[in-house]
Amino acid sequence: MMERISLSDVGETKFQKLLGHRPDILQSWSALESTLYEKGTLSEELKEQVRRTLAFGNECPYCMAKGKPNNVQKVEEVSTAVTFAHLFVHNRSAIDDRMFDVLKQYWSEAEIVELCAYICFITASQQLGYLFQLQPGE
Repeated sequence: MMERISLSDVGETKFQKLLGHRPDILQSWSALESTLYEKGTLSEELKEQVRRTLAFGNECPYCMAKGKPNNVQKVEEVSTAVTFAHLFVHNRSAIDDRMFDVLKQYWSEAEIVELCAYICFITASQQLGYLFQLQPGE
């Protein structure tokens, strides 16, 4: 299967080359991505497990190829974040005030905002990958 639109010459990854058709969008998208990955307080492991969980829920072939979520979560915080991401992608109506009470047991309000922004950003990225049928590989 091939992508639904051609890749541009702008960008390094296949995803960037899709957005490269609009360099202004690519630049802003990349700036937000950099902020979420480089300036946040949540661990890389937590973010990667959340990304993997979302990839399979959002059915992005490109993102799924980067790895499945680990079945055994060793850290309670990571497990809670993965559960939250799973609910977000599969059963949003289950996210209620009680769920936020659980999140507040592990993170500050600023960290919860970071987690939710990360989940929404990754979901948007994966939905674009799904829409364009972005495929793994070179």
